[in-house]
Amino acid sequence: MKEHISTGLKSVRRAPFQALAAVTVLAVTFFVTTLLALLVYSSHQVLTYFETRPQVIVFLKSEASSEETEVLLQKLKSDSRVQSVNFVDQEDALNIYKEATADNPLLGELVSPSIFPASIEFSVSDLTITEDIIAEIENEQVVESVSFTANIGSRSSLGEVINRLKNITYYVRVGGLVSVLVLSITSFLVLLVVMGMRTTMRRAEIESLSLIGASGSFIRMPIIFEATAYAVVGVISGWLVASVALMYATPSILSYFGQIPVIPGNSLDFFMLLGAILGGEILIGLLIAFLGSNIAVSRSLRVAR
Repeated sequence: MKEHISTGLKSVRRAPFQALAAVTVLAVTFFVTTLLALLVYSSHQVLTYFETRPQVIVFLKSEASSEETEVLLQKLKSDSRVQSVNFVDQEDALNIYKEATADNPLLGELVSPSIFPASIEFSVSDLTITEDIIAEIENEQVVESVSFTANIGSRSSLGEVINRLKNITYYVRVGGLVSVLVLSITSFLVLLVVMGMRTTMRRAEIESLSLIGASGSFIRMPIIFEATAYAVVGVISGWLVASVALMYATPSILSYFGQIPVIPGNSLDFFMLLGAILGGEILIGLLIAFLGSNIAVSRSLRVAR
C-alpha cells in the first residue's frame, strides 16, 4: 500500500501542472456544488416556513359563547390537516394592537377590548388544501369572517402564491441537479484526459509490469491513488472556499430574511449541514476519480497486451 501511494505521489511531482489543472477543475465543480446544495436547502426551508406558519385567521362573532368557541377549537385541533392552532381573545387582541402602535401610546388608550373580535389562528399541513378548509370553517355559525396573515397574501392570490413557491423550489432543485451533473461530467472528462496522459507517460513501465506478470490491480493502484488525491484535494478546496464565503455572508443573510430559517442559525446545525454536504461531495469525487482512472488504465493495459 505504501509503495502504491509513494508511486502515485512521485507521478504528481513529475507533472505538477497537469495535477493543478485536475485539482482546479474539481475545486470549481465542488465550489459551485456546495453553493447549489445550500441554495436547494434554503429554498426548501422557505417553502416549509410558509407552509407551517399561522396563515389563516378566523374572526369569531361577538355573541359567540365560550362553549361554542371551545367546540370549534377542539374541532380544529382534532383535524389532521390543521396545525398550530392558537386562540386570541379580546384582551390578547388589544395587547397585539398596543404593541403594533407602541410608537403612539395614545391610540392604545383610546380603545377597549370590546371592539376587538376574538379570533383563532392556525396553519395547514399543505397550502393546497387551505381553500377547502376555509370553505368548511365559513359554514360554522360562530364565524364572522376568515382572513389571512400577511405572509401569503389575500385569498384571491392564494393559488398563485402556492404555485409560485412550489415552482421556484422545483426549478431550483432541477436547475441545481443539471448544473452539478454538467460540472461533474466536465470534471470526469478532464480527469480522464489527465490520467490518460499519465498512463501514456508510464506506458513503458506498464508494459514491463504486464510482461513480468503483474496483476491488473497492482498496475492500477498507483494511478487510482493519484486520481483519488486529486479528487479529495479538489473537493475539500472547493467546499472550503464556499463554506468560508458563506460564513462571512451568514450575518447578512440572517438579517435580511429575518425569521425565515434559510440557513441554520445555530452553529452546531450550521456545521452539521456543511459536514453533510462535504461527505456527499467526497463520495461523488471518489466515484469520479475511480471511474476516470480505471478507464484510463484499462485502455493502456489493452494496448500493452
